[in-house]
Amino acid sequence: MAAIPTPPRPGVLLRAGVAVAEKVVGRRLEPARLLAWYPKAALGFGVMESLVAHKDGRLDRRLLQVIRLVASFAVACPFCVDLNGLGRERNRLTDDEVRALARLAGGEEPRWPASVTPRERLAARYAAALSATPAAPDTVLDEVTTVFTPREVVVLATTTAQVNAWARLIRGLGVPPAGFSDSCEVARRHSPAW
Repeated sequence: MAAIPTPPRPGVLLRAGVAVAEKVVGRRLEPARLLAWYPKAALGFGVMESLVAHKDGRLDRRLLQVIRLVASFAVACPFCVDLNGLGRERNRLTDDEVRALARLAGGEEPRWPASVTPRERLAARYAAALSATPAAPDTVLDEVTTVFTPREVVVLATTTAQVNAWARLIRGLGVPPAGFSDSCEVARRHSPAW
């Protein structure tokens, strides 16, 4: 249960948008429902979600899921880790890989499984640096710009920023995990504090 209740009678367009989003993920999306209290924010977040990359050329779904999970772990948003862990089996993200991403986001040097490519490791480091407080992309930006094209750098940065925006909103509304994936449990096995 979130810190506040959902609005009793959201508008027809908001209900339709939430219904479509919930059909895509197959579960109730409490954050989308709560945004109905402020329709302009709901529209803004909905547009952002629909336009940010979920697949983009050389940045495949697995790499994008890696950076979404790192950003979710870095901001310590259990709902975000839960949601962004959805479909990780399809993207071949193992428990060991998820634990490594959690370690990286927590400021530790991870023990990378051999299955994590150098590009994925670099993208994960970039997402962690962008998600830190204060943001510290300069620590990896030179390396990122030599490995990724300018368009890919923008996709990495905007995807990380999008997860950060959602994570901070969701944490601010007190939304708990919804059971999309076992990614929170995998991270918890690494660190009881998480």
